[in-house]
Amino acid sequence: MLQQQKTVLITGAYGGMGIDMAKAFIARGDNVVINGRDDIKLQHAKESLNGGENVIAVAGDISDSSTGEKMVEMALEHFGRVDVLVNNAGQFYPKPFIESTVDDLEHFFNVNLKGTYLTTQAAVRQMIKQNEGSIINVGTVLVESSFTPFRASAALASKGGVHALTTALASELAPYQIRVNTLAPGIIRTPLQGDNVDSHAGMSLLNRVGEVADTTRATLYLADASFQTGTVVNVDGGYVAGRSN
Repeated sequence: MLQQQKTVLITGAYGGMGIDMAKAFIARGDNVVINGRDDIKLQHAKESLNGGENVIAVAGDISDSSTGEKMVEMALEHFGRVDVLVNNAGQFYPKPFIESTVDDLEHFFNVNLKGTYLTTQAAVRQMIKQNEGSIINVGTVLVESSFTPFRASAALASKGGVHALTTALASELAPYQIRVNTLAPGIIRTPLQGDNVDSHAGMSLLNRVGEVADTTRATLYLADASFQTGTVVNVDGGYVAGRSN
């Protein structure tokens, strides 16, 4: 059976996990609308994908509702549908609880939670008309299983909101056959993690850090998993289950 071509919207898509997801969707024949705040970086990412007319780039801050609305508008104009939204854009850095400021809270909530919320609203308006769709929110395993040396309460509070949003929308949108799931990565080798990422290998039972290919495979699965909604899929090498050392 041939894979039905999908139109996929991916935020935060000019590096790390996001661009690898875009490559995989394009490789299997899907259309992709990529987003990032930096227009120059986004255009370079678009060129690197070699997707031709199957790739559209929409620059903008997702905490502004017009960005998500523009992504949907361009998807409809060029491809006629919105099938999958991957809310990948996000910010994450550690800071002790008593040192975190109002600015830190606003920063994380604007990008991680507000951005996810508003972009999802834009996509869902179209998905309701289609009576189908898949939303994939990128959270973190640290919401479920924290780690004492990694103090990031402000960031985790916003990501916890993303997990809660998944649960709420899975229920609310089920009558429209719109599925909503969370992809929760562990430690993944991306520019965000820096050069010493392998020092965290012992945080997983598999005694290694994850690769972007691992999160991409899970994303492709969730995009197509027609009987899965309201779930958190941990891509963490067993971090939540235990530690290798």
